[in-house]
Amino acid sequence: MQTSPASEPPNQPDFKVGQRVHYTGDYRRIGTVRYIGEVEGYSGIWIGVEWDNCDGKHDGSVNGVRYFTAQFPKSASFARPHNLSTGVSLLRALNIRYRTSSTKEELDEMYVLSASHKRVNVQLIGKDKIEDILARFEELPGASLSYLGVSSPGDPVEISKTLPNLKELDLTGNLLSKWQDIDAICSELPALTALNLTSNRMSNDVAGVSHLRNLRLLVLNNVSISWSQVEVLEDSLQAIEELHLMGNKIREITPTSSKFVQGFCSLRVLNLEDNYIADWGEILKLSQLKCLEQLHLNKNNIEHISYPTTDEGPYKPFQSLRCLLIGGNKIEDLSSIDALNSYPALVDIRCSENPATDPSRGGIGRYALIARLAKVKILNGSEITPRERRESEIRYVRLVMSKPHQNLEEIKRLHPRFTELKAFHGIEDEQPTNGPAGPQKMSSGLITVTFKCIGPSICEKAPITKKLPATTTVGKLKTLCLSFFKLKFFKPILYLQEEGSPLHTLLDDDMASLNDAGVCNQSTILVDEEY
Repeated sequence: MQTSPASEPPNQPDFKVGQRVHYTGDYRRIGTVRYIGEVEGYSGIWIGVEWDNCDGKHDGSVNGVRYFTAQFPKSASFARPHNLSTGVSLLRALNIRYRTSSTKEELDEMYVLSASHKRVNVQLIGKDKIEDILARFEELPGASLSYLGVSSPGDPVEISKTLPNLKELDLTGNLLSKWQDIDAICSELPALTALNLTSNRMSNDVAGVSHLRNLRLLVLNNVSISWSQVEVLEDSLQAIEELHLMGNKIREITPTSSKFVQGFCSLRVLNLEDNYIADWGEILKLSQLKCLEQLHLNKNNIEHISYPTTDEGPYKPFQSLRCLLIGGNKIEDLSSIDALNSYPALVDIRCSENPATDPSRGGIGRYALIARLAKVKILNGSEITPRERRESEIRYVRLVMSKPHQNLEEIKRLHPRFTELKAFHGIEDEQPTNGPAGPQKMSSGLITVTFKCIGPSICEKAPITKKLPATTTVGKLKTLCLSFFKLKFFKPILYLQEEGSPLHTLLDDDMASLNDAGVCNQSTILVDEEY
């Protein structure tokens, strides 16, 4: 059904199905040509485009006639050839970005408003000097050519002559699609060590790419690349230290010649955020990357974490891994959190926005995470001080001790560090004491709690410190707060303040005791008001 643009007006670029284009005058409206030819009921030649941002009118079908099939209902539209651009060469984009002078209209728009609301034009001090430096391309150490419609390298010899010292190149959001073009660019830029190709829809053909060997940083976010293609590129990525692969719908890690991913001998940072990985077994295939220090796995579909029980490779699994980001996944079991203790060098973890670590979804709070993770020094981006670790571990042990006692094996299964922490902090077993109402446990004794008002209408009230039974329920505590601060017609909301964390734990279970809610001696509770 696709035809060639035979009747296209002269001087129009030749379009091809599968070609990347952008709308004339709008570099950010990028799409892929899906159809070239006539449209029933309209004269002339039309180009059917599937837009990356789904900013279209249909799915390739118009008035009951299907011309092509787009992925989404409103991601396609037809455009006249003169309204589309097939892009420019790299050097042309370089001139557009760095040698185009500001127009009078643009200069007129550079103003601030005075006190009397009159426009005062702004003059940039040193503007001419900066533009002069940027215009000397041979001295440029880095160039940002994002969203300029770059679709080809241009003359390779001219690239080499023009940018002999270029070390960093940002080509985000352009029309590049052939790996051979990327190879040609890199072959003429021997000093290039950092390349960003984010949001260029690259082809599946990676054969013959051999000039990426000097790159230390390569960003391939949202380029539709698979791990199999990454494996093919590995031979050319001999110096790579950082590799970013966000948003590529990767589900599997597929090594080519072994059970584990091989090579990548200098790789320190691997970013696989915002993909579709669900099985931790896929991640274990990366365990023999001996220099890997940071692994970013936020926003995948991971449900469980484990550590290899046997050493099958030449290196200890994940021997250098210091930072692991697993936020925004589907981890529900605390055994996955406990498994992180087995990673030998792991000290920096982000695990927020998982069911197991989100108190609002029944997960555990920051203090319990700190207690369960023995070696972690940075949790969810916040440093753990020695004092916070000590208080969190003691609080955690007290909480476990306050629960109806299971047998020792059950406690060890549910709380693997309990016995170790109890001994380390010298916490004695609870002894029954006789009181007026008969035997009572230590956990039913008094704890000191500080209350701070943070609600708009009560924030001027001074903090109050009270001693309360640890068995006091959250519901009872809300009533007591009304009495403590002499409040009427007020519905309090209580939060447990977590040291070192910008987020506080909402105390919303009115039937839970202070012990059950994680409130211990010297805790601080914030009192807010319901609007």
